[in-house]
This record gives sequence, structure tokens and C-alpha cells, in this order.
Amino acid sequence: MFKLFLKILKDKDKVISINSIDTKQAEVIAVGEKIQQKVKKLFKGSLAIRQIDAGSDNACEQELVALSNAFYDVERFGIHFVASPRHADMLLITGPVTQNMAEALRRAYQATPNPKIVVAVGDDAIDGGIYKNSYAILNGVSNIVPVNYNIPGDPPSPKTILCGILNILETLEV
Repeated sequence: MFKLFLKILKDKDKVISINSIDTKQAEVIAVGEKIQQKVKKLFKGSLAIRQIDAGSDNACEQELVALSNAFYDVERFGIHFVASPRHADMLLITGPVTQNMAEALRRAYQATPNPKIVVAVGDDAIDGGIYKNSYAILNGVSNIVPVNYNIPGDPPSPKTILCGILNILETLEV
């Protein structure tokens, strides 16, 4: 380990530029600041999101978890994930709806206070994706509960999800 540090210190001229990471971070911050302004205006400071897995393969969930890491950090924009649909303003539903999750999804939808925003995240949630018309799948979320918005992708990246949330907030009126 000591030899590695010495090598790094000796080769100061061979520093790798990280400008591409800086521009990505700047794009995320620009989108985030717009989201923050809309959240303050529409939700009085914070947007509470409940994520519901209706039977997915965990790809979309991993992208949603990435929204909370240090790079995206959606908490700084006034967006936070809550543990109960009773505290949520928005439901983010991922995955095709399985037979076993249909009733749980209906109950979570009913427990969410009005006005509620329902978003299908990923191709599986929109129409069933690659699992469409399987014996265990009821296809998209819209077959079980009313869906207001879709965020396409398989899975959508965290930046795509953030941009999708911004587009949703821009369509809402006070």
C-alpha cells in the first residue's frame, strides 16, 4: 500500500481529468434546482414519494435507490421517500403487477390521500414488459389502478427518473 502511495505522489503529472463527471453533476444539479422550485411551490417544501414494487426484477428499484446516493441526493431538492402510502403525495410503482401483488397495490392506492399522483416507472410497469401476458402477470399497473404518468425505460436511469419527475411537476397546476 505504501508503494502505491509513493507511485501516486511521484506521478503527479499523470492525473486523470474528471471533467465529464463534473458536467454530469452540473446537469443533475440544474434539473434538481428546477425540481426544488416546483416542489416548494406545489407541495410547500417537500414531495413525499412511496415506492411500490408490484413484482419487478429489482432493476428499477436499484435505480430508485441510486437517487438517494451522494451523486444524485434527491433529499436536497425536497424529495423524500416515505414508508407508508398514508404519508405520500406520489406513488412510484415498478414492475409488472403479479397476481399476488394486485390486492396489495389496490390497498396502497386507496390508502394514499387525495390528490395523489401515480407514476408507472419502467417498461414492466407500463405494459408488462418482457413478462407481458404471462400466466402470473396482470401486465401493466394501469390494469389495476389509475396511472397518471409513465417514465419509460428498462430500467430508466436515475437521471431519466429525475427528468420524468420534473416533467410531471411542470404539468401540475397550483
